[in-house]
Amino acid sequence: MPSNRLKNIQSCPWVPKGDALYELYHDTEWGVPVYNDRILFEFLVLESAQAGLSWRIILAKRSGYRKAFANFNPIRIARFTQRDIQRLLKNPGIIRNRQKINAAIVNARQFIKIQKEFGSFSRYMWEFVDNAPIQHRLRKLSDYPKTIPQAEIWAKDLKNRGFSFLGPIVCYAHMQAIGMVNDHTLTCPRYHLIARLGKRASHIKK
Repeated sequence: MPSNRLKNIQSCPWVPKGDALYELYHDTEWGVPVYNDRILFEFLVLESAQAGLSWRIILAKRSGYRKAFANFNPIRIARFTQRDIQRLLKNPGIIRNRQKINAAIVNARQFIKIQKEFGSFSRYMWEFVDNAPIQHRLRKLSDYPKTIPQAEIWAKDLKNRGFSFLGPIVCYAHMQAIGMVNDHTLTCPRYHLIARLGKRASHIKK
């Protein structure tokens, strides 16, 4: 937890020092392999909302999104109407962008279709990394790519399936967040832990 951090801890270079919200997210969530569909959908909504903005803004509004978007239940969100959209456009707890709000609703509907086709969104999604997290070996901020081939392939498939606001860069950010890619730097204390979790997760039957 951020409050218990050692003063000389070497976190990933994108984490602002002293930013408790960012530190908590980095130290407890970022890069941990996720297979729960509700959590995966939560990150898809948040990542698509981030497009063109900083992740810090989205983290600060995360609880607002949880309340506004039915605790990220895709079935409920898929049923949102124009009245719901108008309500959301007046909600200061989220990014009040009509296109992004519409995208969350459309993506919820497509998300459900994938669940029906593959049994779960998780099973579909993890196939793009052959069901095993990619282990990058990054040392500094300049080592981080903007995207990777797997994210480009996945983004193209999502677009063909009708998803919005989930281009290659956003998909790569999602992959980093939910552990499809281990992008903790080699000097970060989380790197080896996430690597071990990735090896363990790759043996789990999806």
